[in-house]
Amino acid sequence: MDSLWNELTLAFSRTSMFPFFDIAHYLVSVMALKHQPGAAAMAWKNPLSSWFTAMLHCFGGGILSCVLLAEPPLRFLANNTNILLASSIWYMIFFCPCDLVSQGYSFLPVQLLAAGMKEVTRTWKICTAPKTKIRKGNDKAEEFTFSGAGGSIITNFEQLVKGCWKPEADEWLKMSYPAKVTLLGSVIFTFQQTKHLAISRHNLMFLYTMFLVVTKITMMITETAVMPFACFEDTLNRILFGWQQQFSSCEKRSETKSSLNGTGSSTSKPIADASDKVQKKHTKKTE
Repeated sequence: MDSLWNELTLAFSRTSMFPFFDIAHYLVSVMALKHQPGAAAMAWKNPLSSWFTAMLHCFGGGILSCVLLAEPPLRFLANNTNILLASSIWYMIFFCPCDLVSQGYSFLPVQLLAAGMKEVTRTWKICTAPKTKIRKGNDKAEEFTFSGAGGSIITNFEQLVKGCWKPEADEWLKMSYPAKVTLLGSVIFTFQQTKHLAISRHNLMFLYTMFLVVTKITMMITETAVMPFACFEDTLNRILFGWQQQFSSCEKRSETKSSLNGTGSSTSKPIADASDKVQKKHTKKTE
């Protein structure tokens, strides 16, 4: 049984992403771009700008990795095959007659299949970063994160160039699901590479990929944006930072009690003085 499992995970770790998994990644990325307001009109009005934006979504992780490694950010253009493949998908999505590609993508099974295959490529992007990173001697987890979630991070730069950047929706201030789940994978694979996690690389790749695929498909079927580890985040937040809120609430309660006691004592004095005056007047009348 163990040998069968090892053979399965090894075969899975040696699976090539080209061309089918790469096609799924480009398809999901460009369709997400098309669903943005005004993206279709932009493609007809300025095709070059639309194409360049699509390439940012498709190759965002590679661009950010090159920037961090002090390499040319447009090095991804050297891969002619992937550029032609991504450009073909962009052209078919935006300029296909009768919008057939978008209509075909609107079926839920197609979306689930494409999204699951895209999550597989996320694992491969995270795992292909260490070799270059070790030579440069920088932080491994940071490189992993940019490689696996570059599209969501580079969107901030794209919006800034277009003049429609919204600071409240910044990826660093409000991390999206891809960024969070990639950061989690980056830490896990970093521990595995530094021998702090006793598990083989191919087994970890298989388990992490299954977690990504199942989680993404579940979120799409249930149509919910709740993160799978939202409960864990809430619990950790209460453990690390909730005690300060409890102390502040206790202080507020004590302050309100003390203020109430102070006002009660101050109001009791005028009542006592008034009663003394009434008694004095009564005694004068009786005399």
